[in-house]
Amino acid sequence: MTARVLITTAYLEPGGEVDRLLADAGCETVFRRAADRKARGERLVDVVGEVDAIVAGTDSFDADVIDAAHRLTVIGRCGVGYDNIDVEAATRQGVAVTFTPGVNRSSVAELVIGQLVNGARLLPQNIAAIRAGAWDQPSGTELGGSVLGIAGLGSIGKAVAVIARAMGMTVMAFDPHFDSSFAARHGIEEATLDQVLAASDFLTLHMALDETTRNLIDTPRIAAMKPGAFLVNTARGGIVDESALAVAIREGRLSGAALDVLEEEPLAADSPLRGLDRVLITAHIGAATHQARARSSLMAARQVIDHLGGNAEPDNLVNPAYRTAATGVES
Repeated sequence: MTARVLITTAYLEPGGEVDRLLADAGCETVFRRAADRKARGERLVDVVGEVDAIVAGTDSFDADVIDAAHRLTVIGRCGVGYDNIDVEAATRQGVAVTFTPGVNRSSVAELVIGQLVNGARLLPQNIAAIRAGAWDQPSGTELGGSVLGIAGLGSIGKAVAVIARAMGMTVMAFDPHFDSSFAARHGIEEATLDQVLAASDFLTLHMALDETTRNLIDTPRIAAMKPGAFLVNTARGGIVDESALAVAIREGRLSGAALDVLEEEPLAADSPLRGLDRVLITAHIGAATHQARARSSLMAARQVIDHLGGNAEPDNLVNPAYRTAATGVES
Protein backbone atom coordinates (compact mmCIF):
# COMPACT_ATOMS: atom_id res chain seq x y z
CA MET A 1 0.00 0.00 0.00
CA THR A 2 1.27 3.47 -0.88
CA ALA A 3 1.82 5.56 2.22
CA ARG A 4 -0.48 8.58 2.41
CA VAL A 5 1.10 11.70 3.91
CA LEU A 6 -1.12 14.50 5.14
CA ILE A 7 0.41 17.99 4.87
CA THR A 8 -1.08 20.66 7.14
CA THR A 9 1.83 23.12 7.12
CA ALA A 10 0.39 26.41 5.86
CA TYR A 11 3.33 27.51 3.72
CA LEU A 12 3.82 24.24 1.83
CA GLU A 13 2.38 23.95 -1.66
CA PRO A 14 1.38 21.13 -4.02
CA GLY A 15 4.22 20.61 -6.47
CA GLY A 16 6.73 22.24 -4.14
CA GLU A 17 10.03 20.78 -2.99
CA VAL A 18 8.55 18.86 -0.05
CA ASP A 19 5.74 17.49 -2.21
CA ARG A 20 8.26 16.31 -4.81
CA LEU A 21 10.53 14.79 -2.17
CA LEU A 22 7.67 12.75 -0.74
CA ALA A 23 6.46 11.71 -4.20
CA ASP A 24 9.97 10.56 -5.14
CA ALA A 25 9.93 8.39 -2.01
CA GLY A 26 6.73 6.72 -3.22
CA CYS A 27 4.30 8.60 -1.02
CA GLU A 28 0.88 10.00 -1.88
CA THR A 29 0.44 13.51 -0.50
CA VAL A 30 -2.81 15.00 0.72
CA PHE A 31 -2.88 18.77 1.33
CA ARG A 32 -5.28 19.91 4.03
CA ARG A 33 -3.87 23.15 5.37
CA ALA A 34 -6.08 25.33 7.55
CA ALA A 35 -7.25 27.34 4.53
CA ASP A 36 -8.02 24.15 2.62
CA ARG A 37 -10.08 22.77 5.50
CA LYS A 38 -11.96 26.02 5.92
CA ALA A 39 -12.84 26.09 2.23
CA ARG A 40 -14.10 22.49 2.45
CA GLY A 41 -15.91 22.89 5.75
CA GLU A 42 -13.65 20.28 7.35
CA ARG A 43 -12.08 19.96 10.76
CA LEU A 44 -8.62 18.51 11.34
CA VAL A 45 -10.18 15.47 13.02
CA ASP A 46 -12.12 14.80 9.80
CA VAL A 47 -9.05 14.42 7.58
CA VAL A 48 -6.64 12.26 9.57
CA GLY A 49 -8.42 8.93 9.46
CA GLU A 50 -6.82 7.49 6.33
CA VAL A 51 -3.25 8.81 6.49
CA ASP A 52 -0.05 7.07 7.54
CA ALA A 53 2.03 10.16 8.27
CA ILE A 54 1.66 13.89 8.79
CA VAL A 55 3.95 16.80 7.97
CA ALA A 56 2.54 19.15 10.57
CA GLY A 57 2.50 22.88 11.04
CA THR A 58 1.01 24.76 13.97
CA ASP A 59 -2.39 23.04 14.04
CA SER A 60 -3.44 21.54 17.35
CA PHE A 61 -2.99 17.77 17.26
CA ASP A 62 -4.83 16.95 20.45
CA ALA A 63 -5.81 13.53 21.71
CA ASP A 64 -9.10 13.53 19.78
CA VAL A 65 -7.29 14.14 16.49
CA ILE A 66 -4.60 11.55 17.17
CA ASP A 67 -7.13 8.95 18.32
CA ALA A 68 -9.05 9.45 15.06
CA ALA A 69 -5.93 8.73 12.98
CA HIS A 70 -6.07 4.94 13.16
CA ARG A 71 -3.42 4.40 10.44
CA LEU A 72 -1.05 7.10 11.62
CA THR A 73 2.53 6.10 12.47
CA VAL A 74 4.51 9.37 12.48
CA ILE A 75 4.08 13.14 12.82
CA GLY A 76 6.94 15.25 11.50
CA ARG A 77 6.57 18.70 13.05
CA CYS A 78 7.95 21.59 10.98
CA GLY A 79 9.36 23.64 13.84
CA VAL A 80 11.51 23.64 16.93
CA GLY A 81 8.53 23.41 19.29
CA TYR A 82 5.97 20.65 19.49
CA ASP A 83 3.67 21.83 22.26
CA ASN A 84 0.81 21.84 19.70
CA ILE A 85 1.02 18.02 19.65
CA ASP A 86 -0.30 15.84 22.45
CA VAL A 87 2.85 13.74 22.69
CA GLU A 88 1.39 11.54 25.42
CA ALA A 89 -1.57 10.63 23.20
CA ALA A 90 0.75 10.01 20.26
CA THR A 91 2.95 7.74 22.36
CA ARG A 92 -0.07 5.84 23.62
CA GLN A 93 -1.18 5.25 20.02
CA GLY A 94 2.29 4.16 18.87
CA VAL A 95 2.85 7.32 16.81
CA ALA A 96 6.39 8.68 16.52
CA VAL A 97 6.74 12.47 16.85
CA THR A 98 9.72 14.32 15.41
CA PHE A 99 10.67 17.98 15.28
CA THR A 100 13.26 20.16 13.55
CA PRO A 101 15.58 21.86 16.04
CA GLY A 102 18.11 24.44 14.91
CA VAL A 103 16.50 25.29 11.59
CA ASN A 104 15.30 28.74 12.66
CA ARG A 105 18.33 29.79 14.70
CA SER A 106 19.41 32.57 12.35
CA SER A 107 15.92 33.80 11.47
CA VAL A 108 14.80 34.14 15.10
CA ALA A 109 18.11 35.66 16.21
CA GLU A 110 17.89 38.29 13.49
CA LEU A 111 14.30 39.12 14.50
CA VAL A 112 15.42 39.55 18.11
CA ILE A 113 18.17 41.97 17.10
CA GLY A 114 15.74 43.88 14.93
CA GLN A 115 13.31 44.23 17.81
CA LEU A 116 16.08 45.35 20.13
CA VAL A 117 16.81 48.17 17.66
CA ASN A 118 13.09 48.96 17.40
CA GLY A 119 12.78 49.14 21.17
CA ALA A 120 15.96 51.13 21.69
CA ARG A 121 15.29 53.70 18.98
CA LEU A 122 11.46 53.77 19.08
CA LEU A 123 11.34 53.16 15.34
CA PRO A 124 7.76 51.85 15.01
CA GLN A 125 6.42 54.77 17.05
CA ASN A 126 8.43 57.29 15.06
CA ILE A 127 7.32 55.84 11.74
CA ALA A 128 3.69 55.96 12.90
CA ALA A 129 4.10 59.58 14.03
CA ILE A 130 5.54 60.63 10.66
CA ARG A 131 2.68 58.91 8.85
CA ALA A 132 0.28 60.88 11.05
CA GLY A 133 1.91 64.17 10.00
CA ALA A 134 4.23 64.78 12.94
CA TRP A 135 8.00 65.28 12.85
CA ASP A 136 9.15 63.88 16.20
CA GLN A 137 12.81 63.23 17.00
CA PRO A 138 12.76 61.26 20.26
CA SER A 139 15.99 60.36 21.99
CA GLY A 140 16.66 56.65 21.87
CA THR A 141 19.27 54.39 23.44
CA GLU A 142 22.37 52.89 21.88
CA LEU A 143 22.61 49.13 22.11
CA GLY A 144 26.39 49.34 22.34
CA GLY A 145 27.28 49.58 26.01
CA SER A 146 23.84 48.39 27.13
CA VAL A 147 23.34 45.14 29.03
CA LEU A 148 21.50 42.33 27.27
CA GLY A 149 20.16 39.58 29.48
CA ILE A 150 19.44 36.21 27.90
CA ALA A 151 17.20 33.70 29.66
CA GLY A 152 17.98 30.45 27.89
CA LEU A 153 21.41 30.08 26.29
CA GLY A 154 20.49 27.36 23.81
CA SER A 155 20.97 27.44 20.07
CA ILE A 156 19.02 30.64 19.43
CA GLY A 157 20.19 32.34 22.62
CA LYS A 158 23.78 31.71 21.58
CA ALA A 159 23.19 33.17 18.13
CA VAL A 160 21.67 36.30 19.68
CA ALA A 161 24.57 36.57 22.11
CA VAL A 162 27.19 36.46 19.35
CA ILE A 163 25.49 39.24 17.37
CA ALA A 164 24.91 41.34 20.48
CA ARG A 165 28.56 41.07 21.52
CA ALA A 166 29.60 42.16 18.03
CA MET A 167 27.42 45.24 18.51
CA GLY A 168 29.23 46.10 21.73
CA MET A 169 26.60 44.94 24.20
CA THR A 170 27.47 43.42 27.56
CA VAL A 171 25.79 40.01 27.61
CA MET A 172 24.84 38.05 30.69
CA ALA A 173 22.88 34.83 30.55
CA PHE A 174 21.00 32.35 32.66
CA ASP A 175 20.53 28.73 31.68
CA PRO A 176 20.05 25.67 33.90
CA HIS A 177 22.55 23.87 31.65
CA PHE A 178 24.93 26.76 31.11
CA ASP A 179 27.57 26.23 28.41
CA SER A 180 30.64 27.64 30.16
CA SER A 181 32.97 26.89 27.25
CA PHE A 182 30.83 28.85 24.78
CA ALA A 183 30.41 31.71 27.25
CA ALA A 184 34.15 31.97 27.83
CA ARG A 185 34.86 32.10 24.09
CA HIS A 186 32.34 34.87 23.52
CA GLY A 187 32.67 36.96 26.66
CA ILE A 188 29.29 36.09 28.16
CA GLU A 189 28.76 36.35 31.90
CA GLU A 190 26.96 33.52 33.69
CA ALA A 191 24.30 34.73 36.12
CA THR A 192 21.24 33.60 38.01
CA LEU A 193 17.85 34.56 36.64
CA ASP A 194 17.43 37.10 39.43
CA GLN A 195 20.77 38.68 38.54
CA VAL A 196 19.85 38.83 34.87
CA LEU A 197 16.53 40.50 35.64
CA ALA A 198 18.10 43.09 37.91
CA ALA A 199 20.92 44.11 35.58
CA SER A 200 19.52 43.93 32.06
CA ASP A 201 18.57 46.96 29.99
CA PHE A 202 17.14 44.48 27.49
CA LEU A 203 15.91 40.98 28.27
CA THR A 204 15.32 38.28 25.65
CA LEU A 205 13.69 34.92 26.38
CA HIS A 206 14.78 31.66 24.75
CA MET A 207 13.35 28.90 26.92
CA ALA A 208 11.01 26.01 26.27
CA LEU A 209 7.51 26.17 27.73
CA ASP A 210 6.85 23.63 30.45
CA GLU A 211 5.50 23.69 33.97
CA THR A 212 8.73 25.20 35.28
CA THR A 213 8.65 28.13 32.85
CA ARG A 214 4.93 28.84 32.51
CA ASN A 215 4.34 32.45 33.64
CA LEU A 216 8.02 32.62 34.55
CA ILE A 217 7.96 36.36 33.89
CA ASP A 218 5.15 37.24 36.29
CA THR A 219 4.37 40.22 38.51
CA PRO A 220 7.16 39.61 41.07
CA ARG A 221 9.79 38.95 38.40
CA ILE A 222 8.72 41.97 36.36
CA ALA A 223 9.02 44.02 39.55
CA ALA A 224 12.55 42.64 39.93
CA MET A 225 13.58 43.79 36.45
CA LYS A 226 15.66 46.88 35.95
CA PRO A 227 13.36 49.92 35.74
CA GLY A 228 12.85 50.92 32.12
CA ALA A 229 13.99 47.57 30.73
CA PHE A 230 12.72 46.28 27.38
CA LEU A 231 11.49 42.69 27.04
CA VAL A 232 11.67 40.51 23.92
CA ASN A 233 9.89 37.16 23.74
CA THR A 234 10.29 34.95 20.68
CA ALA A 235 10.10 31.68 22.65
CA ARG A 236 6.58 30.76 23.81
CA GLY A 237 3.76 33.04 24.88
CA GLY A 238 3.00 31.18 28.07
CA ILE A 239 6.37 32.12 29.56
CA VAL A 240 5.15 35.68 30.12
CA ASP A 241 2.16 36.69 32.24
CA GLU A 242 0.63 39.06 29.70
CA SER A 243 -1.66 40.82 32.18
CA ALA A 244 1.27 41.56 34.47
CA LEU A 245 3.30 42.80 31.51
CA ALA A 246 0.53 45.11 30.37
CA VAL A 247 0.25 46.65 33.83
CA ALA A 248 4.01 47.19 34.04
CA ILE A 249 4.11 48.95 30.68
CA ARG A 250 1.06 51.11 31.41
CA GLU A 251 2.65 52.17 34.69
CA GLY A 252 5.99 52.90 33.00
CA ARG A 253 7.99 50.33 34.98
CA LEU A 254 9.14 48.79 31.70
CA SER A 255 9.90 50.82 28.60
CA GLY A 256 8.20 48.31 26.33
CA ALA A 257 8.16 44.82 24.91
CA ALA A 258 8.37 43.00 21.60
CA LEU A 259 6.35 39.81 21.50
CA ASP A 260 6.40 37.37 18.59
CA VAL A 261 4.55 34.73 20.62
CA LEU A 262 1.39 35.01 22.69
CA GLU A 263 -0.59 32.94 25.16
CA GLU A 264 -3.43 32.98 22.64
CA GLU A 265 -2.75 33.36 18.93
CA PRO A 266 -4.01 35.37 17.12
CA LEU A 267 -4.11 38.18 19.66
CA ALA A 268 -7.43 38.10 21.47
CA ALA A 269 -9.77 41.05 20.95
CA ASP A 270 -9.87 41.63 24.71
CA SER A 271 -6.14 41.14 25.31
CA PRO A 272 -4.71 43.62 27.84
CA LEU A 273 -1.83 44.11 25.39
CA ARG A 274 -4.03 45.42 22.60
CA GLY A 275 -3.58 49.10 21.92
CA LEU A 276 -0.42 49.57 23.97
CA ASP A 277 1.90 51.82 21.99
CA ARG A 278 5.04 50.38 23.55
CA VAL A 279 4.19 46.74 22.83
CA LEU A 280 5.35 45.53 19.43
CA ILE A 281 3.43 42.40 18.50
CA THR A 282 4.26 40.30 15.47
CA ALA A 283 2.35 37.25 14.25
CA HIS A 284 4.76 34.47 15.32
CA ILE A 285 7.08 35.22 12.39
CA GLY A 286 10.38 34.27 14.03
CA ALA A 287 10.85 31.32 11.68
CA ALA A 288 9.02 32.93 8.77
CA THR A 289 11.88 33.24 6.31
CA HIS A 290 12.16 31.35 3.05
CA GLN A 291 15.40 29.78 4.23
CA ALA A 292 14.20 28.64 7.66
CA ARG A 293 10.95 27.27 6.30
CA ALA A 294 12.76 25.31 3.61
CA ARG A 295 15.18 23.83 6.15
CA SER A 296 12.38 22.93 8.54
CA SER A 297 9.93 21.37 6.09
CA LEU A 298 12.57 19.35 4.24
CA MET A 299 13.94 18.03 7.53
CA ALA A 300 10.44 17.04 8.70
CA ALA A 301 9.68 15.35 5.39
CA ARG A 302 12.92 13.37 5.50
CA GLN A 303 12.13 12.24 9.04
CA VAL A 304 8.73 11.03 7.87
CA ILE A 305 10.30 9.20 4.92
CA ASP A 306 12.89 7.59 7.19
CA HIS A 307 10.21 6.35 9.54
CA LEU A 308 7.96 5.06 6.79
CA GLY A 309 11.00 3.28 5.34
CA GLY A 310 11.51 1.31 8.51
CA ASN A 311 13.89 3.48 10.53
CA ALA A 312 12.69 2.82 14.07
CA GLU A 313 14.37 5.96 15.39
CA PRO A 314 14.30 8.85 12.93
CA ASP A 315 16.32 11.98 13.67
CA ASN A 316 15.04 14.26 16.43
CA LEU A 317 12.57 11.77 17.84
CA VAL A 318 10.57 13.26 20.70
CA ASN A 319 9.03 10.09 22.14
CA PRO A 320 11.12 6.90 21.93
CA ALA A 321 8.53 5.20 24.14
CA TYR A 322 6.10 5.14 21.20
CA ARG A 323 7.73 1.86 20.16
CA THR A 324 6.19 0.03 23.11
CA ALA A 325 2.65 0.83 21.97
CA ALA A 326 3.52 0.31 18.29
CA THR A 327 4.99 -3.17 18.81
CA GLY A 328 3.35 -4.26 22.02
CA VAL A 329 6.81 -5.11 23.36
CA GLU A 330 8.41 -3.35 26.33
CA SER A 331 11.49 -1.42 25.20
